[in-house]
Amino acid sequence: MCLILLAWRAHPEYPLIFAGNRDEAYERPSAPADFWSDAPYVFGGRDLEKNGTWLGLARSGRIAAVTNYRERPAIRNMPRSRGELTSSYLLGAQDPLSYLESVSMAGGEYGPYSLIVGDGERLYYQSNRGACIHEISHGLHGLSNHLLDTPWPKITSGKARLAKLLGAAVPDLTAGLFEILLDRTPGPDAELPDTGVGPQRERELSPSFIAGDRYGTRASTVLLIDRRNEVLFIERAFGPHGKEGRTVRREFRLEAEACSKAE
Repeated sequence: MCLILLAWRAHPEYPLIFAGNRDEAYERPSAPADFWSDAPYVFGGRDLEKNGTWLGLARSGRIAAVTNYRERPAIRNMPRSRGELTSSYLLGAQDPLSYLESVSMAGGEYGPYSLIVGDGERLYYQSNRGACIHEISHGLHGLSNHLLDTPWPKITSGKARLAKLLGAAVPDLTAGLFEILLDRTPGPDAELPDTGVGPQRERELSPSFIAGDRYGTRASTVLLIDRRNEVLFIERAFGPHGKEGRTVRREFRLEAEACSKAE
């Protein structure tokens, strides 16, 4: 993914409110969000090239999401795919902290990444670009192609808009989250980061939603998990130039005996 906004235990009804965009080359094959045929307890999209995922959750309450960390010169052909970081966690049984400790030992085998994993009770964050493992505090957070809560324009504006939605009813909340995710407004030039791709490319990559001809936002996802462990997952797919495709909407319940209860 290239944009994640989340409200973690900041809402009285929804311990987790998640909104995210997956930016990727349009030609890269992928499957829409669904329960996996080889692991029916895992729900999420699937990268059909490396068989990993950018975002997924298990019925046990395990959740994982990964973003690329943008830097130049770009590192290519790493021995392991970043999508493996999320899928291995979802398919495994390690607690989040132990998993990230093991992952950090092999961080050099992956391209630059930032990773979020959780178990329904706690969320943790780790990056192989200098961020120590730490538990994500209750509140609003944002992640793009850098470290957690780095104040890029799409993160600062997204968190501010998310804060205003916390009192909304579910239909208005989901609509408002998608409005944030689909925003194509570039960030102000003076506030753009310098990640080595040049000013023009920084400008093109600065909106929440990227609508290119070969690369752009492939999927926008809104995920809500309420205090009763009921899940609402909505994924909207897009093609070149932002042409809208299939929408997946699923509602299901996490396994109560395996999930921690919201306080």
